[in-house]
Amino acid sequence: MSESPVRVLQGTLELLILKTLAWEPNHGFGILRHLEIVTRERLIVEEGALYPALHRMRERGWIEGEWGKTENNRRALFYRLTPEGRAELRRQHAHWSRLVEAMTRVLEPEGA
Repeated sequence: MSESPVRVLQGTLELLILKTLAWEPNHGFGILRHLEIVTRERLIVEEGALYPALHRMRERGWIEGEWGKTENNRRALFYRLTPEGRAELRRQHAHWSRLVEAMTRVLEPEGA
């Protein structure tokens, strides 16, 4: 039986976007596609959630955008991390790592 995809947990979308853009600048559809590939299509990110998140992140100064052409020669806004975005990525990554460690201790206790 194959696993069904799961929706992104509230509060994690920004971290996923920041990490994706840490690799290279990308446009919205490219970010969605990257997350599908990396998670082997086990994570669902709705377009209706992605674009408002990108807008919020631009307002916070974590990312900036520049118009360019996609691989299909279409005009798209390419996002990239700012120094503030890199700092936020480090903060969110550290927080997420602590959360995963705590959850793992509950779900898989030693000696159980």
